[in-house]
Amino acid sequence: MFFLVRGNRMEYLTSPEMAEKWSISSRRVSLLCAQDRIEGAIKKGKTWLIPSDTQKPADARFRENRAKEK
Repeated sequence: MFFLVRGNRMEYLTSPEMAEKWSISSRRVSLLCAQDRIEGAIKKGKTWLIPSDTQKPADARFRENRAKEK
């Protein structure tokens, strides 16, 4: 899906499409959008639109140094 945003043509994916790309549930993607953790996400009606080049946000349940301990 393409939209013009501030004069730039950008490709957006819906939350189910992004969920498949990131290997997480679409509900989780929607929650991340609602919590403003996905930069550039916009809501059109009931649908979240996410820029296709957006990186998956880090899991806030874990601190960086926990990964180093294992």
